[in-house]
Amino acid sequence: MNQTLSPAQLAAYFDRIGYTGPQQATSETLYALHRLHPQVIPFENLDALLGRTPRLDLESVFAKLVSARRGGYCYEHNLLFRAVLDTLGFDTTGLAARVLWNDPAAMTPRTHMMLLVETPDDTWLADVGFGSMTLSAPLLFDTGREQATPHEPFRLDLIERGDFLLQVKLGDAWRPIYRFDLEPQFPADYAMANHYVSTYPESIFVDHLIAARVMPGERQTLFDTTLSQRGKTESKRELTSAEELRGVLQDVFGLALPAKDSDTRRETPASGLDDVLERIVRLSTSITSTAS
Repeated sequence: MNQTLSPAQLAAYFDRIGYTGPQQATSETLYALHRLHPQVIPFENLDALLGRTPRLDLESVFAKLVSARRGGYCYEHNLLFRAVLDTLGFDTTGLAARVLWNDPAAMTPRTHMMLLVETPDDTWLADVGFGSMTLSAPLLFDTGREQATPHEPFRLDLIERGDFLLQVKLGDAWRPIYRFDLEPQFPADYAMANHYVSTYPESIFVDHLIAARVMPGERQTLFDTTLSQRGKTESKRELTSAEELRGVLQDVFGLALPAKDSDTRRETPASGLDDVLERIVRLSTSITSTAS
């Protein structure tokens, strides 16, 4: 049975993303919510960096992404988004994908969550939690054709063994993002994948700082100490201190972070975070020095 939000929770979510439109289960409502959600609620992996496996029960996800004004990664984003859609009367199915982004030849485990959404007239792929290439609009489940979004064009293709491939067009080239089938996923499937990506020593979420936000007309991405902006123009900036990282997480990505604790003898979430940010800066500085 799918989970739904209370009227108060739904109102708080709408307030969080700035949505004031209709609440009917239509394609127009889906499109509007899908556009706003990743603009306001960023992708981030701070919990995994702090050695914590994010909790995937709806109350915990809501408390983190809405009440505490944090972000999260794919399971948290899409579980919350699914609960919103189910509350409004949409028919949703949780899916899982093998991520190909930055490693197109790999056959990776199914570690990414996204949604199949039914409206009265159409079937859609919805995904508000894929980091640097998060969809800014749902895609019609119609293979083989280029689909415009407020940002890049995307395309769904049918490939071998009945799998589907999601691609994005960057310049003149199509790049693969992930492959998936239509087998429904259940909470136990996501719990297992969540544990894997937040604890496996070679998981990108365990050792690297990642944050992303889909802004109107551009994307902002943070990978370790590199802040990238992609839109009409592209730029990169290297951050050189934990204080700079903290400021970017708050000011660029809109995260509500605990105040820095000046008492280093105390065990607090703030001190843990600042230790992690210091470590990210040291590692990045070390890699840069070695490369030069």
